[in-house]
Amino acid sequence: EKNARIDELMRLSRERALTKEEEEERKLLRQEGARQTPGDTLVQYNDGTCITLEESAKNRDKSAKSFDDWAQGWLRGYEMADSTRDMRRACYDRELKGPFGNKLLIEITHDDLRDLTDKIVARGAPATAVHTREVVMQIYRWANERGQRVDNPADLVRPTAIARFAPRERALSPDEIGLMYEYLEKVSAGPQFKVACKLLLLTMVRKGELTDAKWSEISFTEALWTIPKERMKRRNPHLVFLSRQVLDIFIALKTFAGGSIWVLPSRYDADQPMSNATLNRVLEMVYTLAQKDGKPLGKFGPHDLRRTASTMLHEAGYNTDWIEKCLAHEQRGVRAVYNKAEYREQRTAMLQDWADMIDGWVFKKR
Repeated sequence: EKNARIDELMRLSRERALTKEEEEERKLLRQEGARQTPGDTLVQYNDGTCITLEESAKNRDKSAKSFDDWAQGWLRGYEMADSTRDMRRACYDRELKGPFGNKLLIEITHDDLRDLTDKIVARGAPATAVHTREVVMQIYRWANERGQRVDNPADLVRPTAIARFAPRERALSPDEIGLMYEYLEKVSAGPQFKVACKLLLLTMVRKGELTDAKWSEISFTEALWTIPKERMKRRNPHLVFLSRQVLDIFIALKTFAGGSIWVLPSRYDADQPMSNATLNRVLEMVYTLAQKDGKPLGKFGPHDLRRTASTMLHEAGYNTDWIEKCLAHEQRGVRAVYNKAEYREQRTAMLQDWADMIDGWVFKKR
């Protein structure tokens, strides 16, 4: 009679959400059934109840959806980019389908998930372990939104308990900027590549905006670089006001470029722009050589130079709107409606001040 009632409650749970009283009754019946067979192997569900292995198998009727059923539904139906879907499917197939696929949602506990992520971390793949936990969390949310009242095991397995990662981005200190300039002169790279790294810091543009720059965008008489909207992330044209130091660099680059339309032409084909990976390699050479010499210059990349400029200018007290305009960050909401100004004079003065600040740190280093 008790088993029949458990079967009925499980059937009801698949058709609708159980009431609080029905949930308590199901939990009590399972616990009583487990106590009546003390010698049997018990299965603990993730809601804390226990039943025998035999009862667990018996309660699995043909209409019960497995974890794999819910996972496949989520992978097909959840809105995500195709590349993200492909990555998550690969993660599911490799990490989760084997250990969890045939289980019911209620049979997977947070301990099971923690054991699995620990094994993935142990093989040297902490990012995969965190992503595996994310996939489990999303599958349970998908099921809960479709009427399944079951605890999400990922709620008790926090990402920070699986692995911790170093920040992807950072800001250089004034001393590190001095070291960067010093070691740019020491690495084995072409002079155009070295000054290009300085331009990233001085102009606050993105790497691709610099490497794909054309001479038709540069006005020496107006000290202005106009990046067309087609090349901008937000599809709006962007004005870069050129300091004296940047103008000097562009004059030098014009000499290096010869007759090329590109500000930074490829070493191997002047009709093509510099490779997008070149500046990453140059900066890697810089901090690697500095570290080899025992200098305190940590790892950094092209985008960290934008962050450095933003951080330093904010700390120096410059207006956030001017800085955001220099970074080509488009504002949203009410602030965007009322703030259409380009701040030409203010940004011109600020970028000249920024170039002078850098010179102060560099010459102090020397």
